Amino acid sequence: YPYKNPSLSSAERAKDLISRLTLEEKAVLMCDQSDAIPRLGIKKFNWWSEALHGYANNDNVTVFPEPIGMAASFDDQLLYRVFDAVSDEARAKYNQWIKNGNENKRFLSLSVWTPNVNIFRDPRWGRGQETYGEDPYLTSRMGISVVKGLQGPADAKYRKLLACAKHFAVHSGPEWSRHELNLNNVDPRELYETYLPAFKALVQDADVRQVMCAYQRLDDEPCCSNTRLLQRILRDEWGFKYLVVSDCGAVTDFYTTHKVSSDAVHAASKAVLAGTDVECVWEKYPFKELPAAVAKDLIKEADIDKSLLRVLVGRFDLGEMDDDAIVPWAQIPASVLNSKEHQFLALEMAQKSMTLLQNKNNILPLNKLINKI
Repeated sequence: YPYKNPSLSSAERAKDLISRLTLEEKAVLMCDQSDAIPRLGIKKFNWWSEALHGYANNDNVTVFPEPIGMAASFDDQLLYRVFDAVSDEARAKYNQWIKNGNENKRFLSLSVWTPNVNIFRDPRWGRGQETYGEDPYLTSRMGISVVKGLQGPADAKYRKLLACAKHFAVHSGPEWSRHELNLNNVDPRELYETYLPAFKALVQDADVRQVMCAYQRLDDEPCCSNTRLLQRILRDEWGFKYLVVSDCGAVTDFYTTHKVSSDAVHAASKAVLAGTDVECVWEKYPFKELPAAVAKDLIKEADIDKSLLRVLVGRFDLGEMDDDAIVPWAQIPASVLNSKEHQFLALEMAQKSMTLLQNKNNILPLNKLINKI
């Protein structure tokens, strides 16, 4: 079958595979926990892993400083080295897991939902430490380095990992109201000068392979069904051509908290038509109702194929459907995990993250002649 031929482009392989799938199989492949399709040799795949300052939820990996601390270094070249190391460890951990006969699982995947390039505008936001601060330019520069470190060289045949710019857009707290929040008074200038620049930079300057749409509504429409965000801005203005993933449960919010859809069937079709390609949820995927949405003429199968093409291109770009022998990243050994080299890199970043806010009476650096304070 052409989809099994690694000499073809990812798009060619994806189109061929789509032609062989049932509608129900297509819907399953658009869920973040995608079941295997044994008849076609398609393995189970998970889209959700985290790597904000190390390959999260895994043991024996190097833990780097929180992003807000790394931002204080103002050293984007060092940050690139950090995330090059993180991606090496992610691949090594994944390689070790798969070679031991295990299946791909959540938090042990080649897709990492990192970086968080939201702007830290309010110190009361409990997730501000995940971000690179309040400055759009600094966030952009640091985010570019993160993505390049995670995804590997642009001219490589395979991506090392698929990075993800999140949470698109205007997602800067409060955390407790995000599932029903409606931001309908964001000034256009503030939107374009504060909240969007980092996402634009990651799309155009780092070729980020995923964008995550946020929970809340922007101008009355949930971000994951917001055609202004996902079509006009992201794809038409910026030229983004890869996949959009929902924050976990965001599509369910359409009919449970935002009340813009009547049920899961309508929510799923609404999300896909707006440009959301992969759905994350804890249980009961609305996207599994896409066949019912087709039957009700809420969406065409061709619309589903359009989204699924982006999803499968991502998987082919990782090389996870190819033999490990031809994927260089599949050769990264477990010896890189929490290695001395990476520990020293974490120390260097921690040292450079330290910021002196005051130095009254020039007490620093300490006078070497003083032996008691």
